Amino acid sequence: MSTVGPLAANRTLFKSLGYDPEKDFTPISQFAILPNVVVISSKLPPKTLTELVTYARQHPKELNYGTVGVGSSQHLAGRLFRTGHRRATGARAVPQHRPIHARLHRRTGAAWLPVSDHVVGLLQSGDARALAVTTPKRMTALPDVPTAAEAGLPGYETFGWLALLGPAGMPKAVTDKLHKALEEAVNDPAVRSRFVEQGAEPVSPGPEELQKFIVAETAKWREIITKAGIEPM
Repeated sequence: MSTVGPLAANRTLFKSLGYDPEKDFTPISQFAILPNVVVISSKLPPKTLTELVTYARQHPKELNYGTVGVGSSQHLAGRLFRTGHRRATGARAVPQHRPIHARLHRRTGAAWLPVSDHVVGLLQSGDARALAVTTPKRMTALPDVPTAAEAGLPGYETFGWLALLGPAGMPKAVTDKLHKALEEAVNDPAVRSRFVEQGAEPVSPGPEELQKFIVAETAKWREIITKAGIEPM
């Protein structure tokens, strides 16, 4: 099992991985999409994603953004918001990244986070408000939160994902059997319910789709990381 980092983004984030994600494994299938949600402190005035853009332009050195850590899909989502959508958001709309593990506050007024009990708790308590999710479709767990496209930023899509792979050269019959078993599992109502509780969307597109997706994600994150000026480690 692996994720967007080891299979795509890390090819640009690191000088050397010691393996080739596209050659050293046999793709079986994605099995979960992990949307990021843009949240802000309820003490701040913006009520929508476009209002956040306006507010960030007006307070370029005051508003920072927080994520779970450097190199995470949430960190890169924030950098894409900052650098990849400058025409939409304005240069340096969100000027500084701060990894966070505590509640939102004015110093870290916005955050790109995976949906978790902590985030849901912040939303339910009124300490934070959700402005958008960064997936093409709305989340099952947050059906009232618009997508970024619905909120005024079309094309702004960035999310984590989980995939199942085997060793290189695995026979097709074995790959197909494993994909079939995975598909049955993610279509089980109890499994799907548990995924949604964890802030994930279950999927099972298959081997060929995963292979193409890894290639596309590698190219996408290379462009984002390069434009953001993040030096390889």
